[in-house]
Amino acid sequence: MARTSVETQLAKLRKAKELIEKKEKELMNRTQGKAVARILQIAAENRISATQIAEAMKERKPARPKGAAKRKPASGARGKVAPKYRNPANAEQTWTGRGKAPLWAQGLKNAGTLDSALIIQA
Repeated sequence: MARTSVETQLAKLRKAKELIEKKEKELMNRTQGKAVARILQIAAENRISATQIAEAMKERKPARPKGAAKRKPASGARGKVAPKYRNPANAEQTWTGRGKAPLWAQGLKNAGTLDSALIIQA
């Protein structure tokens, strides 16, 4: 059995691609035709003119794609957090409870007495 050349294979693929694109276009035209007919029916039932539809289309914000989430602010935009723990041995050392624990907090945590360093908010 003879092998086909790369050019022959590419030609077959291009022809198949053209057929698929043609079928896709036909399907879209059929689907869009039905949608346009329904839109016209709704517009007629509600006495909406083409001008009103065109104006509404201009004013309308573009729809966000499905599944697109709202953007969150950059991680650097966070504010400061009040300290949650104070070192019993050195009152100047505090920790918010976020991120890696300082050595003094880790020691208290290992000893099971981290709650004793909680700062009580009045």
